Amino acid sequence: MMFPTEILAAYLAAVIIVVFAPGPDNILAISRGLSQGRLAAVLSSIGAGLGIMVHTVAATLGLTLIVQASPLAFWVVKIAGAAYLLYLGYKALTSGNLISFAPAARQPLAKVFGVGLFSNVLNPKPGLFVLAFIPQFVDAARGPVATQMLVYGAIFAVLTALIFSVLGSCATQLSGWLARRPRATKWLNTGAGITFIASGISVLALGNRR
Repeated sequence: MMFPTEILAAYLAAVIIVVFAPGPDNILAISRGLSQGRLAAVLSSIGAGLGIMVHTVAATLGLTLIVQASPLAFWVVKIAGAAYLLYLGYKALTSGNLISFAPAARQPLAKVFGVGLFSNVLNPKPGLFVLAFIPQFVDAARGPVATQMLVYGAIFAVLTALIFSVLGSCATQLSGWLARRPRATKWLNTGAGITFIASGISVLALGNRR
């Protein structure tokens, strides 16, 4: 049996814990839900889920190992990912429109999806995490390793999209309350900006371990 029940159950429990842990992707989905509604939150969440799948495919094909083994490639990916997260944090702190109820501040849904996708794809930490996490549940004796990697990665991606969508959709219920409290909205933007900047700095601190 390629996916034993007890292994799959342990994997699902681990993934749920990981997905609920605070990070830039779920904060982004919640922010979209607060400022632009349920559809924006879902699109941002789907983007994050697809980002997980991109990292899974890369890890399955060995690209993550190649990047990790090449100092130059690892440096390029690390700088690009950190720069993007720092940029998102800077924009949240300076413009204060990550969470905004002004009609002019609403972003096109295509951009909402793109930011959700690329905030994950350009961050090397999820890629390295996928590379270290998923293989713990893979066993060559149970069948093709690539198939197991992709299936486990797909489960991770789907749960990410679903849980983030629920979190973002629940956040829409607070929109009316926050719209009447600009100071609370300002603090939320500040907190989100700090989270993105902290994530960017943590990416810069990643070491290239072979």
